[in-house]
Amino acid sequence: MEDARSREVDSRREGPLALDRRHFLILLGGASAYAALHPAYAWAKRLRSEVALQPWTLAPELPGTSIEVARTLIGAAVLAPSDWNAQPWHFEVDGASIRIVADSRRALPVTDPDRRGMLLSLGAALENMLIAARGYGLRPSVIYTPNEGANGVMAEVSWTPGEQRRDRSLFTMIRERRTNRRDYDGRALFTQNRAQLTAQVPEGLSVHWIDGKDRLERVSDLVHEATRHQMNDQRCQAEQYGWLRFDGEEKRRGDGVPVSALGFSGPAEWFASRYFDPKSMWRKFGSDSAAKQARGQIRSSGALALLTASRTDETTRLMGGQTFQRFALKATAFGIAHQASSSPIEVEKTRQGLLHEFGAGGEDPLLLVRLGHAKSVPPTPRRAVAVVATFRNT
Repeated sequence: MEDARSREVDSRREGPLALDRRHFLILLGGASAYAALHPAYAWAKRLRSEVALQPWTLAPELPGTSIEVARTLIGAAVLAPSDWNAQPWHFEVDGASIRIVADSRRALPVTDPDRRGMLLSLGAALENMLIAARGYGLRPSVIYTPNEGANGVMAEVSWTPGEQRRDRSLFTMIRERRTNRRDYDGRALFTQNRAQLTAQVPEGLSVHWIDGKDRLERVSDLVHEATRHQMNDQRCQAEQYGWLRFDGEEKRRGDGVPVSALGFSGPAEWFASRYFDPKSMWRKFGSDSAAKQARGQIRSSGALALLTASRTDETTRLMGGQTFQRFALKATAFGIAHQASSSPIEVEKTRQGLLHEFGAGGEDPLLLVRLGHAKSVPPTPRRAVAVVATFRNT
C-alpha cells in the first residue's frame, strides 16, 4: 500500500518535470529561430515604418518635362514650415497646374481649433512654390480656394514658361531657412534689416514690432501663461506629444519635431519621453519646463514681430502664410534666426493681452515671430514629393 502510494507521488513529481522539459525544448527552439530571423524581421519592420525624405536642396535648372517641373516645384513647397512640422498638405498635379490640398488627417484640432495654423502652413508652402517658379523663369498664377475650397483644395497654381528669372535671392534661401527654437543672444536687429522685413508685408496685412527689455518681458509672461494653459490641458498635451519625435524617429517618419530641436537642457531633455507624456506622473514637470523655456526664449530675442490681418477669411490666412514665408526667407538672408509661435494667439485668455502689448487692437493676430541671433540648427525632415503628391497627367 505504501509502495503504491509512493509510486503515485513519484509519478506526480515526474509528470510536471517531464512537461517542463518539453516546454523548455520548445521555447529553446523558438528562441533559436527568433535569433536567426530577428535581423531580417527588424529590417523588414524598419522598411515598413520608414518614409522617403525630401532632400533640402533645389535643382539648379528646371527639368524638361511637365511632370518633373511639378515635382521640382512641390519639392520647394514641402520645405516650408508648419505647426509641429505636421506638414498638413497634399498636392494634386494635373498637367501644368498643381492643387494644394489641406490634409485633414494632419490637422491639430485642439491646438489649432480654427485651422489658423493649418492655413498659414499651406500659405507658406504656396509661397515657396511661387518663389521657386519665378526663380526658374516661369510665370505662375494662383486661384485661391477654387470652388470655395471644395474637397479641401485651398489654392491652384498654374504656370507658363518664358519669363525672366526673378526672386532669386529668396529662391536660394528656401533650402537655407530653419526654424530656430534655441535661445538667442539678445542682440537687436539692424534698423535697415527691420525695414526690409517690414517691406515684405502686403496691403491688408500688418506687422507690429516690439523690442526693449521691459516690453519683451511683458510678452514673455503672456507666452509663459499660454504655454502653461495648453500643457495643463491633457487633450492639448496629448496632441502635441503625438508630434514629438524621440531617438531619431523623425527620420523614419519624415515629420514632427525632434526633442533635440526644442533646446531643452537637464532633466527636461533627458526624460522628455516621460516629462511630456500626458499619461505620465511626471507630466507636471514637463509643463513647467515648457512654460519656463518659452518665457526664456522670448526674453532672449532681439525683437518680436506680430503679423496681423484686417480680415479672418481663409484666403487672407493663406496670404498671411505667404507673407510669413517671405519674411522668414528675408530674415534668413540677413542671418537672422526666427521662430513662429501661436500659443498666445490660440489661448483666448492671452490673445487680447498680446494685441494690447503690440498696439494692434481690433486686428486678427496670425503669428507671433521672435527674431534674433543664434547658432544655426539642422533642418527637420520633410516627407518626399512621392509621398505627398498625386499625378493625374494623361
